[in-house]
Amino acid sequence: MKKIIVSILALFFMSCEEELQKAVDSAAAIEALNEYAIVNKVFQDAGNNSGDAVLSSEDSASSSKTSQTKADGPIITIEPFDFTTFPKTITVDYQDGVLGKDGITRKGIATIVSTNWYGVEGSQHTTTFNNYYHNDYKVEGTHVVNNLGENGDGDLQYSVTIENGKITTSTGKSINYVENSTRTWVAGSDTPLNIWDDEYMLDGTQSGVSSKGVEYTLTIEESLHFVLLPRDIESGILDVSVGNIDDIKLNYTTKMITIFGKEYPFGN
Repeated sequence: MKKIIVSILALFFMSCEEELQKAVDSAAAIEALNEYAIVNKVFQDAGNNSGDAVLSSEDSASSSKTSQTKADGPIITIEPFDFTTFPKTITVDYQDGVLGKDGITRKGIATIVSTNWYGVEGSQHTTTFNNYYHNDYKVEGTHVVNNLGENGDGDLQYSVTIENGKITTSTGKSINYVENSTRTWVAGSDTPLNIWDDEYMLDGTQSGVSSKGVEYTLTIEESLHFVLLPRDIESGILDVSVGNIDDIKLNYTTKMITIFGKEYPFGN
């Protein structure tokens, strides 16, 4: 999704370069959005893996399986290792590196403190990171997920908050990131151990500061409909602000982008 956003915006930033330079350096704006694409992808991945770890832990505890995963995955430790005692600390240790099926190498430790199992209304799941890396990106911050219960359609809703989010590149550049959003699980909740059939509606805001100090904010005007496989946004409207440019709107329903009041079509 984020790669789609960046490629679209880069195209129109170049076509409107003269106007953009009056507001903020166009190269810095594009770089800020590229960095946003990276940091968002990293934290979305961290959140997905934390949720998977809690669901796997529930499966292990309910059947009295070992609290350690298979040899080719991270070591997951559950403390206390039973089904009913909370809060529970779930440690996901990728050690010196685990190559996932998605081609990403993760290393270090993600620690999740859960007040109940993932599907229980009111449960909270707080993830912190200890020398944790997503490929070459070091990840820091606090990722908090709260189960808000079912909406009127019977779909589970979760609030997602990322505080003091930060990734550091292999060259020492730091990118800061915060998020306040709501995810509605509209498909795939009946197969919790298979994330690939999941679909979400996402609402809220994401923002941060690039390595060169350019601020960016993305606000969801109309819920974004995410499909994980193949990864895509099927509908929704996203408002983008970068630096002091705040007149960018992406409409995934009509496949149109509005920039400086002008509409242009965009493809997949």
